[in-house]
Amino acid sequence: MEESFSIELERLADEQLQDDDHAARRIRCERVCDIAVAGGISSGADYYYAAVVLLHGETPEEFATALHFARTASHQHDPRAWSVVAATWDRLLIAKRRPQRFGTQFIRVDGQWGLGPVDEQVSDAERAFYGVPPLWVQRKSAAALQRYDER
Repeated sequence: MEESFSIELERLADEQLQDDDHAARRIRCERVCDIAVAGGISSGADYYYAAVVLLHGETPEEFATALHFARTASHQHDPRAWSVVAATWDRLLIAKRRPQRFGTQFIRVDGQWGLGPVDEQVSDAERAFYGVPPLWVQRKSAAALQRYDER
């Protein structure tokens, strides 16, 4: 029996979150794009899972598509999508060599973990709306990651 697109998207998202294999991640991103072209993404959950997969892509185009999918999921009332909107937005900005909006992405530069440039005009209230901790918490998390990495 063939797996439905909805079930496949959920499985692909789960795999994407658990598997660091670069080639497998690439294949999952391509599969999500194939499902989208086939018209297989329709519900808020479908859009959410598709966004999660593409969030872990490599190209600005994948991040832009992930952002579109995450926004669509949020408009279809999937509450999980808001934090994915923030993360994909930040990944897209980083890919374009621009400051992050929310500070969701930890970046390693010269062996040091940090957030990189972050738009200081975005308030912690706006971050909270998207399910993102305050910027000071994000910075502490990056510092904790650095300490862990140095062990």
